[in-house]
Amino acid sequence: MLKLKINGEETALDADPQMPLLYAVRDIAQLTGTKFGCGLGLCGACTVHMDGVPIRSCVTPVSVAEGKSITTIEGLGSADDLHAVQKAWLANKVPQCGYCQAGQMMSAAALLESNKAPSDEEIETAMQGNICRCGTYPRIKQAIKDAGEELQKVNS
Repeated sequence: MLKLKINGEETALDADPQMPLLYAVRDIAQLTGTKFGCGLGLCGACTVHMDGVPIRSCVTPVSVAEGKSITTIEGLGSADDLHAVQKAWLANKVPQCGYCQAGQMMSAAALLESNKAPSDEEIETAMQGNICRCGTYPRIKQAIKDAGEELQKVNS
């Protein structure tokens, strides 16, 4: 049994230590918001936070996450209390197919945790590992800026 803290809850998973964290989260913990994209850690669809840092869960063995705090899209916010990034995604009508959006939002939230007013260049750098096949990059960038403004207001 591997012990992880997923979305604030202590979770014991009966998983092969080398199983990708993505499969442990989706198939064992039944948190299906995190998506499989490429399986190589290149597209960003599988992005989750480990101790607050965005990682590619498709190439991270679940054993690496043991004893760490994992946050998935389900833990970013809730239906009753959306994270600023989730609110901005909706307001800017970012998703088209929606497949990459969980990973996009997790990377954006990590960026805004450390920089609530990122420049265009900082956004592009932070988000370069997240691919959107629908090409909603201008809306993603605007949503990140809007979420940062919201977070600045909340923290003032």
